[in-house]
Amino acid sequence: MPRWKALPEELDPQVREFAGQLRRLVDRSGLSLAAVADRTGYSKTSWERYLNGRLLAPKGAIVALAEVTDTQLHHLTTMWELAERAWSRSEMRHDMTMEAIRISQARAALNEAGVAAAPVASRRAARTAGGTSGTSGTGVGGGTGVSTAGGPVGEGPGAGRPSVPVQRSTAPRIPQQPHPGAVPDAGGSDHLTGSGPGDRKEGGRRKLPLVLAGVVGALLLIAGAVLLTDLGGDDDAGAAAATPSAEPTASAPQLPAGVECSGADCTGQDPEAMGCGGEFAGTVARATVGGGLVEVRYSETCGAAWARITQASPGDTVKITDGSSEQEGTVDADADAYTPMVAVKKASDAEACATLASGTTGCTTPE
Repeated sequence: MPRWKALPEELDPQVREFAGQLRRLVDRSGLSLAAVADRTGYSKTSWERYLNGRLLAPKGAIVALAEVTDTQLHHLTTMWELAERAWSRSEMRHDMTMEAIRISQARAALNEAGVAAAPVASRRAARTAGGTSGTSGTGVGGGTGVSTAGGPVGEGPGAGRPSVPVQRSTAPRIPQQPHPGAVPDAGGSDHLTGSGPGDRKEGGRRKLPLVLAGVVGALLLIAGAVLLTDLGGDDDAGAAAATPSAEPTASAPQLPAGVECSGADCTGQDPEAMGCGGEFAGTVARATVGGGLVEVRYSETCGAAWARITQASPGDTVKITDGSSEQEGTVDADADAYTPMVAVKKASDAEACATLASGTTGCTTPE
């Protein structure tokens, strides 16, 4: 069964040649996709897309692959630049094609809408014309005019002069407010109950108690508000005094972009998914077990380590331990495997061991 799938037929020749060159570099290195992903810092899924022509690899991935495979970076980046231009041209042609399709669809939709709207416009025009012709003409020179006096034009005094409509005000009439001491009579007019000085004094005496009552009520409201404010201020001061100041907390470590865990949070996590591999990891111990290579991979940034085995056989297992906990991985058809991480304070705390399907075992020794 071939390792690589056939590249898409519609792929640009320049991009096809570049994808083929990447495949040859990976084949020549003898690394699996999982190992390439671990050493370059780009995921296995991303490399599958790059090598199968579904996505153009970014320049950062190309630089990392050149370092892993000991390839001259200058020649590889030159091929990448040519492929990148071809890829951009292909995307531009695709965008122009999609835009032309959308324009054609819009034109077709507008044409259909115009055909459907034509009968409606015809019916509206017919109704407008009919309404205009049916209006009776009472304008200049036709019909019978009505004068301001109510009689026909041309009869009575002033005949022969044009009638001018009388402009009448439409502002509403504001009724006059009655005097506070007035009593309406049967005829609808208001009469004062008294018009002498004694009557005015009596009305003033009736208003004075009301004014005094309003002033007293306002003073009571102000006094109550001041009292409540003082009580509330004391409560707030007591609450503030009773509340202890918060203890300063240690801030979480600042992690680089792409790194998702540190220390104990990394235990049991996938190093590739958490961003601890690639440039943030290195091999600190190794051993050859049977035909496989066992390594301890350590990331000082994440404060964690994991085990990796390459050039192995399906069914071989590898595990990492820090003396108190361990994680294990099993080799599949890719001929390699790596374990989840364990948190360690220093690189020498971790040990990797392999157990082959044949029964052979072995562990790493610090470098």
